[in-house]
Amino acid sequence: MNHNDQPSHTPLETSERFAPKTGRRDFLGLAAIWSAVIAFVGVLLGSIRLPIPAVFPESEAKVKIGPPDAFAKGTATHLSHINVWVIHDEQGMYAMSSICTHLGCIAHRDAESGEFLCPCHGSKFKSDGKVFAGPAPSGLHWLALAFAPDGQIVIDQRTNVKAGTRLKV
Repeated sequence: MNHNDQPSHTPLETSERFAPKTGRRDFLGLAAIWSAVIAFVGVLLGSIRLPIPAVFPESEAKVKIGPPDAFAKGTATHLSHINVWVIHDEQGMYAMSSICTHLGCIAHRDAESGEFLCPCHGSKFKSDGKVFAGPAPSGLHWLALAFAPDGQIVIDQRTNVKAGTRLKV
């Protein structure tokens, strides 16, 4: 067998056996980069979802809630099927949305103080709906009340009225 008949071999410098191994430092660097990419994608997806309200308006904007005598003077009634508080005081009746103006959570009313509290992010509203604590940018919305031809009270969920507007009953 002469020198030309020998199988060709690759030089040792290019052999896989002598290639530098991936070090721990390289692995940790790649892991940090991929972790940052995954975190960025998660934040991006979350920020895209942020402006979407958690509670969508009902398809029917005007809802009959019953006759005026169904709401006794001095009471606050939560209509959970439309997320509205109906309050009847000495000056008349008014309706406030129970949807927090921060991210659309449902605010609950404290029976003793009459204040509205958002359980999700801590916003607090006075009994008249004005915000006094938390991240909510504005107070609870007052909704239009009117009488239907049959004498029942109708709430227009898409028509906001000035705070303090009451329906005389």
